[in-house]
Amino acid sequence: MNEHVKPYDEKMKKTCDHLAADYLTIRAGRANPHILDKLTVDYYGSPTPLQQVGNISVPEARMIQIAPWEKSMIKPIEKAILASDIGITPSNDGSVIRLVFPELTEERRKELVKDIKKKGEDAKVAVRNIRRDGNEAFKKLSKNADISEDEIKDMEDELQKATDKYIKEIGDMVEEKSKEIMTV
Repeated sequence: MNEHVKPYDEKMKKTCDHLAADYLTIRAGRANPHILDKLTVDYYGSPTPLQQVGNISVPEARMIQIAPWEKSMIKPIEKAILASDIGITPSNDGSVIRLVFPELTEERRKELVKDIKKKGEDAKVAVRNIRRDGNEAFKKLSKNADISEDEIKDMEDELQKATDKYIKEIGDMVEEKSKEIMTV
C-alpha cells in the first residue's frame, strides 16, 4: 500500500472498529455484558470502570449478574446503572446485583434496527469524508511535490478501493446486526 494512502486506510479501519464496538453495546434481548463496557462507578471518589469493582457474569440467557468485590459498592453500582442509558432497573439481594433483560417487543426491535442503520450510515459518511480528505491531500501533493499525475491517480484509485472495501464491511455489519436483532 502506498505510504500516502496508508494513514487514510487506517482511519477507515478505525471507523469500522468503532462501529463494531458500538454494535456490541446494542442489546438483542439476550444478556450481553458488553453493554456495561462504558459504565463507570464512583469508587472512593474516582470514576472507575465497572469491570474493575466487581465480577460480571451471565448466569442465564437474559440476565447479567454483577458481584461487587466490596459490599459497600452495591449502591454506587446501582446508581451508575440507573444513570446510564441501558434502560434496565437493577435488583440486588444484598450481595449481588442482577439485570434482567425483558424480551424485546416487535416495535422495540424495529427501533433498534433503525438505530443500527443510522449508525451504519454515519460510519459510511465518516469513511467517505476520510476519502475526500485523502483526495484533497493528494491534490496538494501534486502541486508542491514532484509526483506525477499518474501517481496521484494511482493513489486516488487505491484510496477508492479502500473506501469500497470499508463501505461493504459496514454494510455487512449493519445487515448482520439487524438480522440478530430481528431474530426472536
